[in-house]
Amino acid sequence: MFPDRLRELRKGRNITLETLADALNKQLEPGQKPNTAAQIGNWERGDRSPSYLEVRKLAEFFEVTMDFLVGRVSVEKTDLSLLFLSGKEIDFNGRALKDQERFEIFQNINAYFHEKDNRFVKDEDIKINHQEDLF
Repeated sequence: MFPDRLRELRKGRNITLETLADALNKQLEPGQKPNTAAQIGNWERGDRSPSYLEVRKLAEFFEVTMDFLVGRVSVEKTDLSLLFLSGKEIDFNGRALKDQERFEIFQNINAYFHEKDNRFVKDEDIKINHQEDLF
């Protein structure tokens, strides 16, 4: 599972093995050896397995959980409300959102779903009332 996920994530971003190795090497901790394209190729083919630290670096680079990367969960799920309320930087069309913008967008999305839920309840009430009139 891990080799497939790694290959899909890398190819999905259209980056080479060399580019990924360079990116991971920017996250080196003291005492760690630099990553190579050949090493990552071995991970993608399933010939070798990365260390916990390497999996963590990959997860951080691709912005996925380690559970997703190693196949413990099949879908990477993000609660949008938590994303807007987190301290994580959010970009929209290449522009970083300011705190006030994040809050306003969160409020708009929240209002949208609240209104949608109310609209659904009203539509259901109308259908029930029409059915009662027919009998």
